[in-house]
Amino acid sequence: MPPNPEFRDRVLGLLLAFGPVQARSMFGGYGLYLDGLMFGLIAHDVLYFKVDDDNRQEYLDAGEKPFTYDGNSRPVEMSYYRVPERLFDDPGELAEWAGRAHEAARRSKIAQPPRRRTGQRKRPGRRK
Repeated sequence: MPPNPEFRDRVLGLLLAFGPVQARSMFGGYGLYLDGLMFGLIAHDVLYFKVDDDNRQEYLDAGEKPFTYDGNSRPVEMSYYRVPERLFDDPGELAEWAGRAHEAARRSKIAQPPRRRTGQRKRPGRRK
């Protein structure tokens, strides 16, 4: 299913209370970014926000499930959970959840070791 730009635009409009969120096309959906951090995604007209140990429980309490996709040998569960539908009626509360998702993305980035840029190779030491 191709990405739905109408749903993307609706989500971006609802997130205006949170900040200048950008949507970038990715894997048949959209990644949602603020300040260079991906904190959400849209797949199959469903909005998901980044979770970690600090905010996962509120999604579980709302009965929401993680984003999963079919991997090579088994389903792969990502650290993004479906946003409760009721938040679409309350942009202020949606902005609060987006803020906690953004914080989870920030914590995740801090916890990751820096990645080498593509094309960089370790240079062997000089021979004498």
